[in-house]
Amino acid sequence: MLVLKSSKDALLKPLQAVAGVVERKHTLPILSNVLLEVEGGRAAFVATDLELQITTWAEGLGVADASFTVSARKLLDISRSLSDVEPIALDQTGDALKVQSGRSRFSLQTLPARDFPKLQIPDGQGQAFSLSQGMVKKLLSRVQYAMAVQDIRYYLNGMLLSVQGKRLVVAATDGHRLAVDAVDLAQEVSQGVDVILPRKTVLELAKLLADNEEPLEIQVNQSQVVFRRPEFELRSKVVDGKFPDWQRVVPVGHDKIFAIPRQRLSQSLTRAAILTNEKYRGVRIALTAGSLRIACSNNEQEEAQEELDIDYAGEALDIGFNVQYLQEALNNLDTESVQCAFGDPTSSMLVTVPGDEHFRYVVMPMRI
Repeated sequence: MLVLKSSKDALLKPLQAVAGVVERKHTLPILSNVLLEVEGGRAAFVATDLELQITTWAEGLGVADASFTVSARKLLDISRSLSDVEPIALDQTGDALKVQSGRSRFSLQTLPARDFPKLQIPDGQGQAFSLSQGMVKKLLSRVQYAMAVQDIRYYLNGMLLSVQGKRLVVAATDGHRLAVDAVDLAQEVSQGVDVILPRKTVLELAKLLADNEEPLEIQVNQSQVVFRRPEFELRSKVVDGKFPDWQRVVPVGHDKIFAIPRQRLSQSLTRAAILTNEKYRGVRIALTAGSLRIACSNNEQEEAQEELDIDYAGEALDIGFNVQYLQEALNNLDTESVQCAFGDPTSSMLVTVPGDEHFRYVVMPMRI
């Protein structure tokens, strides 16, 4: 029975959107599969890892109503390898799915749709609001790089999403640096919610979002979060834990402050980083009146030094940082300039954006 006929691009787009969720190695074989549901010409593609579920829809591809699961990786790889010109036809016969395009034919094993473990997250619970896709994508890009990776403190392996009144705050930290951003909502939520989105959820959501003004519906409660668009839906459980009090980490009263063009600082750090110690990645930052000097060395006794003119007349300061932490923040901003604030040689550095009260990036110093 022919269930779907599509151009290569029209089939690849929804498949690629859900493929990142699929676990290659899992105790449940069906979790390596994508659920394909065709009804009334509309095709739904669903993938889950039991914590995160993504559904994408494609209109006009369906030929006959059907539902089954098939290996996500194999179907994606086959579709990618086929001709851009010939249409792709999916034909279900018993437990097999026939894939045909031009003179290429493949037969894949299927598993029943009824065995697919869909995430059942109740609709209509928690707080609901909407933001433009572009704004959410910007918020994620400004903080996601600061999430921890496989930290034993599991609550750091994700991103805080906090909704209070008419403000949405996102924050991420790995214990060495903290990134925070916020946006004012058009509508006020009736009850505040603080949840931690898993790292994988944040990364997959960032891939799905387009950089435009079209609305993204967000529904969040204490155990789940849902992001909806007409073409996709992402449902995710949240991390069971308490995020650190980030407001206590943001320094106040730093008196050594200057503004600098973001690109100039980023380029200088990138050049200096070439000769940093590969393990510790440390650079020294020296402040003097009118000047910022960046210096580093490595185990081969090689050295790099960059000097930039800045509008600064305060006390001198010499302090060390992980250069990668500085680069990641600068590379994920799109502003003309940044403002850097320092205290003493043992206190953290605060990076903000002139004219933007919401973004804050805090980096702890390191001994070099």
